[in-house]
Parts: sequence; structure tokens; C-alpha cells
Amino acid sequence: MRDTVDWHIQGGRILTEQGFETADLSISGGMLSELRAADASIIDADGLLVLPGIVDIHGDGFERQIMPRPGVRFDTALALRDTDRQLVANGVTTAFHGVTVSWEPGLRSLDAAKQLIRAVCDLRDTLGCDTRLHLRWESFALDQMAQVARWLSLSPRPIIAVNDHTTGSVLNGTIARKIGQMAERSGLSREQYMTLLDQIWSRRAEVEIAIAKLAATARANGNVLLAHDEASPEERMYFRALGAKASEFPLTLETAKAARQMGEDVILGAPNVVRGGSHNGALNATEAVRAGLCTVLTSDYHYPSPLHAAFRLSSPDAGDFRLIWNLVSANPARVAGLDDRGSLVAGRRADLILVDAGDPEHPRVMATMVHGQIVYCSGLSRTDRRCAQRSPVEKVS
Repeated sequence: MRDTVDWHIQGGRILTEQGFETADLSISGGMLSELRAADASIIDADGLLVLPGIVDIHGDGFERQIMPRPGVRFDTALALRDTDRQLVANGVTTAFHGVTVSWEPGLRSLDAAKQLIRAVCDLRDTLGCDTRLHLRWESFALDQMAQVARWLSLSPRPIIAVNDHTTGSVLNGTIARKIGQMAERSGLSREQYMTLLDQIWSRRAEVEIAIAKLAATARANGNVLLAHDEASPEERMYFRALGAKASEFPLTLETAKAARQMGEDVILGAPNVVRGGSHNGALNATEAVRAGLCTVLTSDYHYPSPLHAAFRLSSPDAGDFRLIWNLVSANPARVAGLDDRGSLVAGRRADLILVDAGDPEHPRVMATMVHGQIVYCSGLSRTDRRCAQRSPVEKVS
């Protein structure tokens, strides 16, 4: 069990629900407090922004640590620990790992998911980031559904998202562009992959019943249910009726509008903002945010992106920065049903980050705190166990 240290952060610009305030912030017992503990350790945050920690509800960047090259696999626990370091260094304090359960063998197989989920459950108390599960069930993975349904009872409850990349592969010609990538991650030849795809497609009449059954299990268990890649307002309506509370990566502007008109959250990828557009021709996330059609940004496949996307969309001196930061903190926390984090309010978890925004195009996370524990520190030195102060930075001439 980790030691509990009380903290007092002073001199920083704290992002409150009203905007930035130069004030002090106290942490006691891992929670934000209105009272400063007598023996609190001091953190000098002069010149730094103090922001709510990033809540990432959809990220599968960890797959690169497991399989950095096709067919080259590393130990899952090693990969998760490496991923954890990336997360906290980029200001992510809560992460839902997007574990794909597909009909494919290899990286996204049921066996691979079992290994990853077992490792997350075994390691989560030792990781810096509050690490949780986002089960990405491929709706054609019919033989795998029973195991997915059992995982829905895990604690903390996983998010469950219904995905269908199979129909697009068959009907929209996606397979022609991605057959090499799909076959490689599956450990199959192209011919073997196509044969397997034909077998899976032949069971398409069973899919709708399977979706309804798994959605009912999610509702009964209290899991957050999402629908991924919705292609139309009609599809949004279909999943809404099943209990899907948000639209994750809608494929069309009309679908995003249909969700927002009903007060539902729309989730898009932060890399889309940082890169200036989608890598696969989907909605432009920057334009969607500006139009009020995106309420949550996630890491998707790139952990630095939520932090950098927020600073691309606004600046600390702009009046809308608080609303922009909500895209990566308060709003995803709300979607995930985590009302104990996402804002710097007394009584909530001390999940926060200290950011040097001297270069707004390249903001730097100087420290990350999760439940009152410093899990990442760069540029802050601990002179002893009870004190943390800024280290002088020498200029290189």
C-alpha cells in the first residue's frame, strides 16, 4: 500500500470552474481539501498551470508496446508498465484501455484479450495511472460474446463498446486497403484471412440478436454502453434504444448532430485535432468541436494527443480554455460515470497535472498526481520526503 502524503500546491494558476485563479490548492488523504494539513509537503508551482488530470476513455496505443512490429510480441505486463509511464508523462490520470475482442486470431483475439485483462487486473494497484478497461467487442465475434459478457461483471466495471469493422470490410471495400495490415496482426496469410472473413460473414444474420443480448447484460450490470463508428442518425437511434449513452467516433456530421440534439455526448480522437484531420477521412474533430458537435476527445492511438489537442484548440489566456479542457477531463469523466474526478473541487480526487505552457505549441507536463500520489515528476525535485520545489533550468547557450 502506498504512503499517503498531504500536499499544498502554491503559486500556480489553478483551473477552476470559473477559469484560472492564482491560488493555493491543498490535498489531504488523496482528496482535494479546503483545509491545509499542518505537515503538508509544499509544491512550488510558480509559473505553472494546475489542471485536472486527463481522463482517457478510449485508447489502444498500448498495442504498440505489445506488438511493435507485425509478429513481434512482448510480455503483456512489460507492455502495460511501459504504457503506464507514457500515460502519466502525458498527463493522463485515468485511462480506459481499449481491449478489442475480435473474431481474428493474433493481436485482437480472445486469447490476447484474456492475457491483457488478466495483466490489468493483476497490475492496476501498482500502476501510476488509474487503469481501467474499455471492451471493444466486434459484433461478429459471436463465439467470443459469452466471455465478454462475463467480463462485464469485473470491478471496476468496464466500458463496453459495440464495434463493427466487418461489414465495412465486406461491403465498403475496406478490406482491399487494409488486408495486409489485418492479415499481419492476425498472423495469417492474405488467403487465410479472406477465407476466415467469408466464414464470419456467413453468420451475419446472428449479429443483431447478439448485440441486443449483450446490451441487455450491460444495462443489467450498470456498464457504460457505447456504439462505435455509427454511420447514420438511424443507427444512433438504434443504439440509443439499446442504452448506448454516447456516440463514439460517428462517421457522419448528421450522426453527430443527431446525438447532440438529444443531449448526448460525441466522442472523437484527439490525434485528429493535432494532425489537422482524420487519418481515415472521418469527421474533422477541430471543426466538430467548433460547431459544438464534439464533447469528448480521447487519445485513440496516441497518448500525447489529448494534452496537445487542448492547447491547439485554445490557450490559457483565452476565455474558452476551461470549456476546451473539459473535453479531456470533466466530460469524459461524466461519460464514464466517474463523478469523483475531472475538476479541481474540494472533495474530489486529487487527480491533477502541473503544466509548463511557456511554449503553448509544446506544453510540458512537469508533474502528475493521481489520488494524491506524485506518479510522474520532471523538473520538480524532492529535497526530502516532505518537500518538492522547482529545479532551476539551465539555459543551453
